[in-house]
Amino acid sequence: MIDVAVIGGGAMGAATAWHLARAGRAVTVFEQFEPGHRHGASHGASRNFNVAYTEPDYLAWLRDARLLWRELEAESGAPLLQQTGIVNHGPGRDLAAAAEAIAAGGFATELLDARAAQERWPGFRFAGTVLHTPDAGRLNADAAVTAFLAGAQARGARVAWRTRVTGIDVRGDDEVHLQVEDADGARTVRARRVVTTAGAWTGKTLYGVPGPALPVLRVTQEQPAHFTPLDPAAPWPGFNHIPAADDPATAWFAAGVYGMATPGEGIKAGWHAAGPEIDPDRRSYLPDPALTASLVRYAREWLPGVDSTRFTEVTCTYTSTPDARFVLERVGPVVVGAGFSGHGFKFTPVIGRTLAALSAD
Repeated sequence: MIDVAVIGGGAMGAATAWHLARAGRAVTVFEQFEPGHRHGASHGASRNFNVAYTEPDYLAWLRDARLLWRELEAESGAPLLQQTGIVNHGPGRDLAAAAEAIAAGGFATELLDARAAQERWPGFRFAGTVLHTPDAGRLNADAAVTAFLAGAQARGARVAWRTRVTGIDVRGDDEVHLQVEDADGARTVRARRVVTTAGAWTGKTLYGVPGPALPVLRVTQEQPAHFTPLDPAAPWPGFNHIPAADDPATAWFAAGVYGMATPGEGIKAGWHAAGPEIDPDRRSYLPDPALTASLVRYAREWLPGVDSTRFTEVTCTYTSTPDARFVLERVGPVVVGAGFSGHGFKFTPVIGRTLAALSAD
């Protein structure tokens, strides 16, 4: 019998396995796809380590996450978190109030007017106040998942690639039977605890399983793009642009905008949670043309430092809760981590720690 089975080998499952293995737990990760796959939400080379939260609990998690990211870097030897800073602007948020809360939470803040910000970062067009968070940065998502799994395996964890969990049968407080399928066929695996970090497949994986009462999980396909910078040497912090319905310059936005420089790929920009709802097993992987057109317009109007006609799009999934809060729950032997709502990656090592703790006796 396995001590802990982790379903899903993306960022959250990998971080959970890392923490479990460090605690001496026997853990097996079941991942339905191949290493480095592009079917979920954990791939790509860049994620913002955005610290522009006003909620004290998120800020506390960010302080812990920064320490854990550095710990994983030291262990793996891989550069994972680069302190690039992030600029926040747009009329849809009280940036002065946000700056106070962020500073109270332990992170540096700086408020600039549009002219001063544009002189420092000429790749942007700004209108109004700009909030700069210099402690923020960029995470390498692909390298992070690899580092978590390698660290877990070095401590005895197993990773079963291309192995799909097709059923979960709870037999008691300390026994769960998993029906799994791989290239050798179907079989049953017994485990004392199960941690489900299946991302877009959470609803399907837990269908009919007695466990936490999940909120509605909305799965969407999102489509950020990498635009070619006009000056490769220009400074590019990460960015968040928050529109307002009563502001003619931003009211047309499909959603808020986020972005960052991705080394070797360009300047990444994307709508936050604006994509169509999808079934993860029936994705087209094709970007929505209307969202593409509006993102190109955004780059043309607000990112003068890029060539808005030269870009490469990628697609990924968001699994979102109605309030964008995370699901971190346990009922009996089943632990669920889900609903990271397009802003969970920065918290990955803390989420993994939380899920590992929930699986304890």
